[in-house]
Amino acid sequence: MPDAHLPTPREVDVRGPRFAAWLTSAVLAVVLLTGSGVLVAGQAAVFAVGALAGLRYAPYGVLFRVLVAPRLGPVREREPEAPLRFAQLVGLVFAVVAAAGYLSGAPLVGAVATGLALVAALLNAATGSCLGCELYLIVRRARPARTA
Repeated sequence: MPDAHLPTPREVDVRGPRFAAWLTSAVLAVVLLTGSGVLVAGQAAVFAVGALAGLRYAPYGVLFRVLVAPRLGPVREREPEAPLRFAQLVGLVFAVVAAAGYLSGAPLVGAVATGLALVAALLNAATGSCLGCELYLIVRRARPARTA
């Protein structure tokens, strides 16, 4: 019997992160085409909310939950939120580097960081494979185990 005092990990509908990845891909593609540091800074803010507050509060997650999910039918599969939040943190780092590059006059830095984030977002959107989530698992395995 599970311990009632231990928190259960939050889980999310697997379709939500893929929807968010499609929106993120679109935003990052526009950033690459326009070189807009302001737009990628906006995407960084979206990543920050997802990483720090959780996917329930992330703008793309809200759009999915309010506009898309009700039209899809019941949730059939869920996944843990923690790896996805870590992936949002990784996206935030790349978006901050991209914004800094574009806004400080180093468009090559901005374009490379945006391009790398775009590849990860497109991979997630098209296949459901989350590079940030895989990195989360690697980091967790590398950390020493806690003793009670």
